[in-house]
Amino acid sequence: MGFSRWLRSNSEHYLAIDAQRRVGERYGAAATRKARGAAEVFWLKVFAPTYRALPWGLRRRVIAAMPGSHRRDWPEPSRRPPGPAV
Repeated sequence: MGFSRWLRSNSEHYLAIDAQRRVGERYGAAATRKARGAAEVFWLKVFAPTYRALPWGLRRRVIAAMPGSHRRDWPEPSRRPPGPAV
């Protein structure tokens, strides 16, 4: 697994955990388990809050800069066929 894929996988996983925790707090659900280990502490206590604090324009540029981690638009057709489609 390449670095970009690993980063995307981990960030999606821990951002989902953080979102579930925040929704649970909002609606009074039981607290989730505490972060275990240095990696979980980093992802949940440093990465997730930092990511949420970034403005959307900056997030979008960071995502677009990561190879393979964003949706690519369809390429423009080189030539359109003449006449109606039907």
